[in-house]
Formats: sequence, structure tokens, C-alpha cells
Amino acid sequence: MSLSSAISNALSGLAATSRGTEVVSTNISNKSVSGYARRELELSSRLYAANGGGVAIDGVQRMVNAGLLAESRLALARATGSETLATFHASVEANFGTADDASSLTSHLTAFDAAIAAATSRPDSDVRLQDVLDSARNLAAKIGDVSQGIEDARTGAEKAIASDVDKLNTALERVAALNRQITVTSSQGGDPSSLMDARQAAIDEISSIVPLVEVTRENGRVALFTKGGATLLDGTTPAQIGFAAAGRVTADMSVENGALGTLTINGKALSQSEMAVLDGGSIGANFQIRDQLAPEYQKQIDGFARELYDRFADPAVDATLGGGHGLFSDLQADLDPANETGFAGRIAVSDTYDPDRGGELWRLRAGQNAAGPGDLGESGLLLRMSTALSENRAPASAAMSTTPRTMLTLATDIVSRASTFRLGSEATALQDKTHSDTLRTTLLAEGVDTDSEMEGLLSLERAYASNAKVLQTVNDMLDQILRL
Repeated sequence: MSLSSAISNALSGLAATSRGTEVVSTNISNKSVSGYARRELELSSRLYAANGGGVAIDGVQRMVNAGLLAESRLALARATGSETLATFHASVEANFGTADDASSLTSHLTAFDAAIAAATSRPDSDVRLQDVLDSARNLAAKIGDVSQGIEDARTGAEKAIASDVDKLNTALERVAALNRQITVTSSQGGDPSSLMDARQAAIDEISSIVPLVEVTRENGRVALFTKGGATLLDGTTPAQIGFAAAGRVTADMSVENGALGTLTINGKALSQSEMAVLDGGSIGANFQIRDQLAPEYQKQIDGFARELYDRFADPAVDATLGGGHGLFSDLQADLDPANETGFAGRIAVSDTYDPDRGGELWRLRAGQNAAGPGDLGESGLLLRMSTALSENRAPASAAMSTTPRTMLTLATDIVSRASTFRLGSEATALQDKTHSDTLRTTLLAEGVDTDSEMEGLLSLERAYASNAKVLQTVNDMLDQILRL
């Protein structure tokens, strides 16, 4: 080997170690940056020629486990969706209240029953009759609060969908722009790794909203599809996702009656069956809350309110009734069974019994349409009211089971159902989050390891010293030759 070949080889080694040091420093400094993938310097032996051999720098490789990254994104979508559902079920259970909660539905019903029992022993006492009226109003108010909480959850889901759609469109535009920049940079011979990092971070953001499948295209571009098969980006222009939020969502609003909308993709509205292509992330979970889960809870509390209304509107309980409402009303009117939806938000105690609204307390003892107070010691009506609460009857509402139950059992069943759903959804959310966190940890473990990078840096230092020693030795040999 000639001295010039030795010099060429050593210089190529110094260039490689210099570039390697740059790669290591980049890895360490970007360790905590979202979307950053570890870089590795690719080297190969330079063919022996007139200028000698040495080492060739082939480029910098961006190290990503594509399979693990794809599975991690799908797991993130499942975890986000299940967490959204668990939060919803927990909020509904909190609205109903637990058995040991003084403000729960069952506690208000028990207090109402106790007030009637107390008035039965002293039907002449205005204080006890007032307690019956107050506890009835508190019960109606609690039923209304539960209904309001369900409407709030649907409205919150509607707002969350609109927010997610905005984020999704913005992120898709960013991915499309990065696709174009990566293609240009690659065609010009540049290193697009930093652009790919930014694109990965943008796609990760989308993956919590909808479950994604990434497909590699030519020139470094990627295409994005939902797991259900909808195309979000395949080319230079992303799909435009649209959603017209309805604002405040009430119990009577649904997709079926046209009051609520679904998503649109490039201007085409999706049917409810087609919405399945977006299931799995936060958008799918919020549509499920708005259109399925919350309306089912609404049906349960509406059915409970109707059963309470029916029992006190029974002429067998109050013989003075003429077929209209009794103690409980539909905003001071009779309930139309065909208009049961949302009744829990409208149930109210009849003003006929309320002295503050022109009514008389004694009607709780004598009857709603009684001509006068009657016998002050008459407790028959109050006894029948108590019996109406404790009697096993099949609910008239089609939304409820026909199994005969007391009002307290009916309330307990509704609350228990909410608790069961909450526990099940929390178990699923915990499982999905654990799976997502495990995959994320594994993905990060394959990223930048500071200890490994420092070991590599030490190897580069030794290589640099060796190549520098070669140059020093050649220099000494040339000095000897020149002194001859």
C-alpha cells in the first residue's frame, strides 16, 4: 500500500467517525422528542482503487420497528376509546348516586316513602303533609337532574366529536404537507429523517382519534386508512372530514329524526352503518355515547318517571281523579304515553297541592279534586299512596322489563345497572391502557438508549485515535524520506 493510499484510508475513517459522532449527539439530544426515531450510520468498505480502500458512508438510517409502531397506534386508539366510555359510565353512576349517598335517587325515593308513612299517622298535621310535598318535589327534581346529566353527557360528546374532527383535519393536512416535503428532499439527495419524525408525531396524534393503518408509498410518502377501511390520505390531498354540531342535545334528538348528524367524508354523509369504519378511537366512542349509550340510560329514567306518574295517577289510589294526572304531572299537564321520551326532565309535582302556587296541602289527605278538607283524621289516601310505592307492578314503559317490581326495586335496578356498566367499562379501559402502555414502553425501549449511545461514542473515539495515528505515522515517514 502506498503512502497516499494510507492517507486516503485514514481520512475516510476520520470522516466516518466525525459523521458517527454527529449521529450519536443527535440521538442523545432528541431522546425525549415525540416521534423521534434513533439514527444509525450506515458504512461499507470502499472498493480498492487507485486512491486506496477505506470506508464509505452510505447514509443515515432511521430505525423504526414498523410492526410494533402500527400495533402501538391501534392499541392507543382502543385505550382512548375505552377510557372515554368508562368516564361516561362513571358520570352516569354519579348522577344516579349510590345507596349510601343522601342525594341518590334511591335515597330520595326512600325519603318520600318515609314522609308518606309519617303523614299517615298524623294526617291532620300540615307539617307532615308539607314534608310529603317537599320530598315529592325533591324526588321529581332528582329525576330531572339525572335526565339533565344524561343530556349534558350527550352534549359533551357532540362537542368532543366536533373538536376531534378539527384536530383530525389539521393533522391530515400536516401529514400531506410533510409527505410532499419528504419527496422533494429525497429527490434532491437530502436527509428527510427529521421530516419523517414530524410526520410520525402527527400520525400518532391522529391514532388516538381513529385507529389507523399506515401504508408506505413510493418516494417516502405514506397513505393512511382507518382500520375499518376508510381512506384518509392516499396521494397529495387528504380526505376532508365534516361534522355539523347541533349545539345543545336534548332527549328527543336523534339521527333517525334528523336532529343529529353523522360525519361526512369529502362531502358525502355516512349512514349509521357506515360509521363503523371509524370505530375504535375517541370519535367512535363519543358517537356511541351520543347515539346509543346515553339514549338507553334516558329511556330507563324516563320509564321510571312514567311509572311513578302512573302509580299516583291511578283512580284506585285517589278516587277523586278523573283520569288525568295525580300528584306528579308532565309540567302541570297530563302525560301522553306516546311522548314518554324526555319525560324525566319534565316531571313535576302538581301545583294543586302546593300552597305557594295556589294549591292546598289538605288535598294530599282528601284527594286532588276533593270539594273540601274532609275528615282531618282520614288517612286512607295516604295509606294507598304508600301502597302504590311498595306494590309489585309491571312497568307500563316499553323500555323497561315487564317483571313486577316495587318502585324502590325499580330504582335499585336502574342504579345497579349503571354500576355494572361502570365496573365493566373501567375493567376494559384498564386492560386497554395496560396493553397500550406496554407496547409504548417496548417501542421506546427500541429507541434511543443513552448507555448504548455512549458506548458507541467511545468506540468512535478509539477509531478516531487510530486513524489519527495512521496519519501521524505517515507524516513521520514522509519526514524521514525528506531528510534522506
